[in-house]
Amino acid sequence: SRPLVRSAPVARDRRHERGAAAERAARAHLEARGLVTLLANFRTRAGELDLVMRDGRALAVVEVRCRADSRFGGALGSVAGSKQRRIAAAAGLLLRVRPDLARLPMRFDVVAVHPQPDGTHACEWVRDAFRC
Repeated sequence: SRPLVRSAPVARDRRHERGAAAERAARAHLEARGLVTLLANFRTRAGELDLVMRDGRALAVVEVRCRADSRFGGALGSVAGSKQRRIAAAAGLLLRVRPDLARLPMRFDVVAVHPQPDGTHACEWVRDAFRC
C-alpha cells in the first residue's frame, strides 16, 4: 500500500514562499529608499537575520514580519522581547565574523509586510524599532 501524503509539508512550503515573497517586498521597499543590501538570511546559532543593510553610515539589521491579519498584535506586535533578544544575539555573532561592520553604528528596524488582495505587498517600515 502507498503511504499517506501529509499536508504539513505543503503548508510549510506555502508559508515559506509567503515569507520569501515578504522578504523580497521588504528588500525592494528599503532599496527604493536608498538602503543597500549587504546580507540576506544570515544564519547563526542564535537565529537568522532577515536583512542586513547599509543606510548611509549606519548598519540596519532588519526583521521582516508578515501577517495576514492584525489579530494578536499583527506583524509589528510579533517582534516582542524574546524575538528582540534573539535578533540582538544573532547581530552580535554577525559582528564577530564581520568586524568591518562593527565599526558602524547599528540599529534594529522592522518591516511589517501586509499581503494585498491583488497579490502585491504593502510595507510598513519602522526605523530603530527596538534597542538592546
